[in-house]
Amino acid sequence: MHRFVLSALGVILVAAPAAAQQFELVFDPERTVVEFTLGATMHTVHGTFELVSGTVRYDSTTGEASGKIVADARSGESGNEKRDRDMHRKVLESEVHPTIELLPERVVGELPSAGSGDITVVGSFRIGGGQHEVEIPLTVTVTGDEVAIQGQFEVPYVEWGLKDPSKFVLRVAKEVVVAITAHAKITPVIDAGAV
Repeated sequence: MHRFVLSALGVILVAAPAAAQQFELVFDPERTVVEFTLGATMHTVHGTFELVSGTVRYDSTTGEASGKIVADARSGESGNEKRDRDMHRKVLESEVHPTIELLPERVVGELPSAGSGDITVVGSFRIGGGQHEVEIPLTVTVTGDEVAIQGQFEVPYVEWGLKDPSKFVLRVAKEVVVAITAHAKITPVIDAGAV
């Protein structure tokens, strides 16, 4: 009987990590920076958006992901009041579409248990009332229960149906580069139904 109990305990201990194949990442808005860069004639425009919230669930076995990362479209600013007013009224229409959202669906690559690694998040990007497929390469560094995340990707906003703000003399690029530096807490999600 004693041997049976020890064997059963061993099976439970070996199986325990398998029960924690799902993880939840909760982003810290205070420690997250969303920057954008837009090429233009004679100068390059730099600006930022504020993160509102972000919660992502990730299954390390299947790569499936779910959740939502939300930035405040109305917070976008580039340091030029007239340019920002045009960006909000004419391009983003941020009063009508007040959020910019990333909806992750799948993670390609492995989130390391510790240290750094490269992954790609595949999902949908909502901006200006439209939803578009994206693949975002990220470098992640796991330290204890924290994940530092860095990456950048191009948003072809004109191709996606947003207005081109170019004027007769001032021409701007048709794509904007978005760079993310974020921190999130990571916790295992234990399936209550798992034995």
